[in-house]
Amino acid sequence: MTGFLQNTFNGLVSGAFYALLALGLAVIFGMLRVVNFAHGAFYMLGAFGAYVLLTEAGVPFWAALVIMPVGLGLLGMALERAFIHRLTRLDPLYNFLLTFGLTLILQDLVKLRYGVQSSPYATPSALSGSVDFGLFDFPTYRVFILGFAIAVCVAVWWVLTRTRVGMVVRAATERPELTRAFGINVGRWVTPVFGFGIALAGLAGVLAAPMRAVNPLMGADLIIVVFAVVVIGGLGSIFGSVAAGFGIGLVQAWGEAYLSNFPIVSQTIVFIVMAVVLLWRPAGLFGREEAPA
Repeated sequence: MTGFLQNTFNGLVSGAFYALLALGLAVIFGMLRVVNFAHGAFYMLGAFGAYVLLTEAGVPFWAALVIMPVGLGLLGMALERAFIHRLTRLDPLYNFLLTFGLTLILQDLVKLRYGVQSSPYATPSALSGSVDFGLFDFPTYRVFILGFAIAVCVAVWWVLTRTRVGMVVRAATERPELTRAFGINVGRWVTPVFGFGIALAGLAGVLAAPMRAVNPLMGADLIIVVFAVVVIGGLGSIFGSVAAGFGIGLVQAWGEAYLSNFPIVSQTIVFIVMAVVLLWRPAGLFGREEAPA
């Protein structure tokens, strides 16, 4: 029982990162119909930015937790206005290739300045140690990540469902054509929503810095899993992305723990789940089925 609970907590912590990243991807795809392949690179920049702020400017973790998401959100808005919106009327493949190229550029710029070696980031002193849950102890920082990510997801849900601005953004994200038909200018929300999605990726990166090695490729493998999470939850579905994020975190943790004798299965279990879900519901668990022609 103790091992199961520990694996469950580890899965929820991993799922917290997936949920934050998938939430940003879902919002961006829902409104722009852009598959933002650079999302993992912005996650990496969030972690590296926190590292640079600490080592070169003495800026602590708590300040970086605000500075990096805001800074990367503004950068994302600038990139959207400068490049991405110019390609929105073309085939979505063009923006996919653009964001893929942007990923390579950002990774190489970081490699050029800091190399490819992993850099440690100290856990904040206030979050060191462990929490006693009775049957087992769990690192305080991981408990913080789980609680903080849930709080962020709940806050985003509240804004999207309980405020007028949020309802407009949610409508424009999930049903852009219908929203335009009601006379709402969806275009004015595109840039801030894109920046918001990028800010969530940067936030996840800052949270990951004390827990995972900070290196230029830390987002490259993660983003593949996050894409699978978004597909499972349903492209453009905000709730589905968060739910699938935590669910896939649990499935991965249980698979690594209990299917370790079958390495091929444990390493590909996310994509096995994705294949099963798509065979059952091609639009994803919470996605909207396209009307037949």
